[in-house]
Amino acid sequence: MLRSTFLHLPGVGPITEAELWQHGIVDWSTFREERSVPGVSAERKARWNREIDLSEDALGRNDPGYFARRLPAGEAWRLYPTFRSAVGFLDIETTGLSPYEGTVTVVTVHGDGRTRTFVADDDLEELPAFLRRYPVFASFNGIAFDVPFLQARFPGLVEPLAHIDLRPVLRRLGYAGGLKRIEQVLGLGDRSGVEGIHGIDAVRLWEAFRRGQPEALDRLVRYNRADTLNLEPLLDFAVGELTVRLLGNPRAAIPSSD
Repeated sequence: MLRSTFLHLPGVGPITEAELWQHGIVDWSTFREERSVPGVSAERKARWNREIDLSEDALGRNDPGYFARRLPAGEAWRLYPTFRSAVGFLDIETTGLSPYEGTVTVVTVHGDGRTRTFVADDDLEELPAFLRRYPVFASFNGIAFDVPFLQARFPGLVEPLAHIDLRPVLRRLGYAGGLKRIEQVLGLGDRSGVEGIHGIDAVRLWEAFRRGQPEALDRLVRYNRADTLNLEPLLDFAVGELTVRLLGNPRAAIPSSD
């Protein structure tokens, strides 16, 4: 999908990108090979050719940040197929809804064949160094929730080069609501052993653990890991579906205005 993307080029919005696709200009190489492109002046085409050269160079450097800085908000999902090995799926558990009142209790990070869970008062301090392995984060509502909590807990936390938030991506496809509801609707993910547990239960499990019930922590960790691991099949689905919809029907990429 990334090599079919033109939104990161100067002056290209959704309408222009969709028009390029409709004219059969479905990737960077096709654009460069065409001597002329309908609706694009020779001067602009030459400028975009140079920008595409820079894009290819960024791919060669394995630099997702180059594209994340240039893509519109909400389009970071286009990075996923190309930079999949750089993505760290992330989910946290907390004792409250505000990063200034609640605390982070459990965090799981999954990506590139590795899954690790961090627990407060044990190894949570190792989380920031571990996160630096992943230039791209993927979460569900993590931009509004998870990251602010982690930044409050770790003021020196290095932000990712890009962040794919699945909540707005799935909403774009018509799937609204919480993570577990969307999993059920799509039939994706595995919650074996933690069925029926919700966010408020995670708070209670942490409190039970602090009162001396070690089995409560085990259940909390399994719940948090399910939240995290289930993000991967959801993102696979969302990216595949959006790619087919946009490239198969370019007009679907056009909002009310460019």
